Amino acid sequence: MRVVIAEDAAMMREGLTRLLTERGHEVCAAIADGEALLAAVAQHRPDVAVVDIRMPPTHTDEGLRAALELRDRYPGTGVLVFSQYIETRYASELLAGGAAGVGYLLKDRVADVAEFADALARVSAGGTALDPEVVSQLLAARQPGVAALTPREREVLTLMAEGRSNAGISSALVLSTGAVEKHVASIFGKLGLPPSENDNRRVLAVLRYLGS
Repeated sequence: MRVVIAEDAAMMREGLTRLLTERGHEVCAAIADGEALLAAVAQHRPDVAVVDIRMPPTHTDEGLRAALELRDRYPGTGVLVFSQYIETRYASELLAGGAAGVGYLLKDRVADVAEFADALARVSAGGTALDPEVVSQLLAARQPGVAALTPREREVLTLMAEGRSNAGISSALVLSTGAVEKHVASIFGKLGLPPSENDNRRVLAVLRYLGS
């Protein structure tokens, strides 16, 4: 996997570079601001870019704006943004253009190397990787719309919105695949969303509902 890293904190940037390199990935560039990110992606055309939301000069949303521009210019490049805090407005803005090849993680998740690597691989492959805390916030914002769901269906919906496949949900909740499929069908029925065998389209539909 070919990766570009955009993170202004030198220690975090170096740590991510080392982590990814040790796992066999190629870090094409590791830079510290949004403009350099766009230039690096134009030059290297990586599989995925890892982007901090807050970067110079104002440390507000420069990284997010660069990520949005990156998705517009290079739709084939996955974008995994991460932040110190949950910012659902930014998550909704990032997902507005589609959930395929998009991730949003809290920086704390990077400490779990396996989880971070899995999220990066999913985004690189055109999937979705959302932090569970971000999903919970999105669900809370749409509480009236999910009121008809059972507690188990809400758990399944949360994992779906994180980008998990039916097999992944089955493993996480210790349920049979058949039981997961029934829960998914029920969720789509209650939310008025058409079921799909394509996980990316399924996640996109759910996220559009949650973010609407």
